[in-house]
Amino acid sequence: MIGIAANLDNLGIGVTLGSRRIYVPLLSNLIIAILSMIATFLSMVLGEYISGLLPTSWGNMIGGMMIVILGIWGIISYQRKRGAAAVKKNGNNGKDKVQRVSWLESISLGSALSINCMASSLGAGASGVSPYLTALSVGVFSFVMIDIGSRMGIRFARSWLGKYSELIGCVLLIAIGCYEMTV
Repeated sequence: MIGIAANLDNLGIGVTLGSRRIYVPLLSNLIIAILSMIATFLSMVLGEYISGLLPTSWGNMIGGMMIVILGIWGIISYQRKRGAAAVKKNGNNGKDKVQRVSWLESISLGSALSINCMASSLGAGASGVSPYLTALSVGVFSFVMIDIGSRMGIRFARSWLGKYSELIGCVLLIAIGCYEMTV
């Protein structure tokens, strides 16, 4: 259950990326999942030792801020592309092209999502849940949720909202980040 709960935001992130026509390839998705597994395991072990010293809300706050920053960065990028497209005006400007998350970008995204996993993992570690099984569960569901979300988002981008899907995706990132900061 922790694996699913810790990765529901990954589904939203996957949909957001897909709607912006950004596909998460296998290697990038594995990197994100592995980072989540490592963060979960370390947080659970740490949670066993310092369960009463640090508030668990710190993990959600930091991870949420990173996701909000990614969303703001995406809006800035969207505005720059829109400005360049208005000047360029040559055909489709690559709007039909699906981009891919590089392995370097996946480290940044995986770090933000991993920090979100840390809050629930600290609590689970303090309650005595197995860190090995939980970390494995978090990694598997991270991979699955990102993949499903990305595929759903790419299909969504083909709809009539596809014209604004990148902007909508960025706003969703900001909303997910704000939600994470308040939980």
